[in-house]
Amino acid sequence: MTDDAKRSETLARLPRLGFGGAAVGNLYAPVSDATARAVIDAALAAGISYFDTAPHYGFGLSETRLGEALAGRDVMISTKVGRRLEPIQTTERERHGFVDAAPFEPVFDYTRDGVLRSFEDSLRRLKRDRIDVLLAHDLGRATHGDAHVGHMRDFLDGGYQAMCELKDSGAVGAIGLGVNEQAVCEEILDHADVDVFLLAGRYTLLEQTALERFLPRCVARSVGVIVGGPFNSGVLVEAGGMLHYNYEAAPREIVERVERLRRVCAVHGVPLAAAALQFPLAHPAVLSVIPGMVTPDQVADATLWLDMTIPAALWSDLRSEGLIRIDAPATRAAA
Repeated sequence: MTDDAKRSETLARLPRLGFGGAAVGNLYAPVSDATARAVIDAALAAGISYFDTAPHYGFGLSETRLGEALAGRDVMISTKVGRRLEPIQTTERERHGFVDAAPFEPVFDYTRDGVLRSFEDSLRRLKRDRIDVLLAHDLGRATHGDAHVGHMRDFLDGGYQAMCELKDSGAVGAIGLGVNEQAVCEEILDHADVDVFLLAGRYTLLEQTALERFLPRCVARSVGVIVGGPFNSGVLVEAGGMLHYNYEAAPREIVERVERLRRVCAVHGVPLAAAALQFPLAHPAVLSVIPGMVTPDQVADATLWLDMTIPAALWSDLRSEGLIRIDAPATRAAA
């Protein structure tokens, strides 16, 4: 089977809705084993067949919990490489945004050996002998600052080659990046052949600069896009209290824009969250959206929002109000 055929086969199996696994790694708040198992079981019962995770999520906790719950299940899994987990002794309850996580410290490592070691450790935690989608995690200048150049060199000279070999061997179905930065995705397109990007928070009702260059380049290269963070860290689904945007408290201008979006949606009887979840999927490059879920109710909400009928007039009104770009597709063109 050719590389293009392998890519097409794997990406064609990605469902429109997937499960973001950071929350079951205790992101921002502790989650019991029982609660994590309940939400994963609810996702399976709802027909969700794609689960995304990473060693960084709870420093192995998310992968371990998913491995236990998904053992023997015919589902798709994506996980990530780019960090080693080094055992430590600590009494800190919160580290790197994860609470009561496993006693490991994540260390960035995009070298060949680091990627292969991370992959083998993930297989063990996930109880799998292969991974459907393997993603290099959190490359990018905004993340690493001046260290970006060195990390990118390590990746292109070592880690990327290891990922290609894993794909060629059949141990991995597709390879790419899992990042929060659009710029690094475009940088990779200049230097490497990848199958897919998991890009969090950069193509949503609040952000559409990806339409200018990035998404058209993906279409031209037959590179798929998985949209993480379709609610921009929660601000597009939260109501009242502290609103979160890009993992921090939402600034005033974002809160005001969200309220304008909410009012237009209300005129059409559509929950803002439903519009936010469906919007990215209209673009031909986007294969799947993967909101984070931590309760069975959130699973039920997400599946309901995904299936809601949204009138074309809603998208027209959002365009006329200047709330989404004129060139943003709102319905997927027929194949």
